[in-house]
Amino acid sequence: MMRKISPLLVLCLIIFSSAPSLAGNSNYGAIPVPQLLARSGSSAGHWIQLFNGENLAGWTAKVKGYRAGENFGNTFRVEAGLLTVSYDHYTDFQQRFGHLFYDTPYSHYILSLDYRFTGKQLTDGPGWAYENSGAMIHSQSALSMGLDQDFPISVEVQFLGGSREAKRPTANVCTPGTHIEMKGVLTTDHCIESHSKTYSGNQWVHIDIVVLGDQFIEHRVNGQRVMHYARPQVGGGVVSGFLNAEKQDGRALNTGYISLQSESHPIQFRKVELLNLTGCGDPSADNYRNYLARHDAAVCE
Repeated sequence: MMRKISPLLVLCLIIFSSAPSLAGNSNYGAIPVPQLLARSGSSAGHWIQLFNGENLAGWTAKVKGYRAGENFGNTFRVEAGLLTVSYDHYTDFQQRFGHLFYDTPYSHYILSLDYRFTGKQLTDGPGWAYENSGAMIHSQSALSMGLDQDFPISVEVQFLGGSREAKRPTANVCTPGTHIEMKGVLTTDHCIESHSKTYSGNQWVHIDIVVLGDQFIEHRVNGQRVMHYARPQVGGGVVSGFLNAEKQDGRALNTGYISLQSESHPIQFRKVELLNLTGCGDPSADNYRNYLARHDAAVCE
């Protein structure tokens, strides 16, 4: 589905671009960042449909205990045009955390998706995983994960439902094998709550994730900005079974893969689309885009 960025989202891009670390980065070219990002309203027709509504072409499953590409229990599937995470072929969960990876990495982009929780959690799923899922960004690839690795080294945009608790915000940030900076200070907390409302039941929730390399990341829920942070980097724990070569503590995460989680509670997605903010920023080129955050001369035609 092609669409334009909402005025609210354009406004949020203008606000966060005032950070000195963005304005001083040569990747953003000679155009001032606020003006460059404000032009993103001209992006109609350039959104990439990561989920095509018919099958999982372009995606690779990785379930703990199984090799990349082995979709144990048909966990990830398409049902009635919805990308579905289901456990009806499981007898129990047995900590078989899974992730569905999109096969192309990105660095600067807006990821937009709609999700809803459905059904019941598997009885032996962790208590914290009740109506809990997420999208992993700046992630290692499916092929680089260890056979028994539970979570990819990445940054998680955590989705939570609120059926059991009075207050349970969504679009939080969690950090399996990583750290982030908030207000310029490195934080080692594993999960940090957003300022979102609580969304209970099986209602659809709309998420926008604005990612500018390792310099700025913002979460929005139903059009409202709920948190932002910067400088994601490898470090810390809450991930096991990884290959040592993949965990180089202190390494900046400025690009990577996107994946959707399987943590024992069924979830569905009706849209997963991405606007790539890296591209040709040369006005004389045929494939010039005026909404980009990062110019790549190599792709100009």
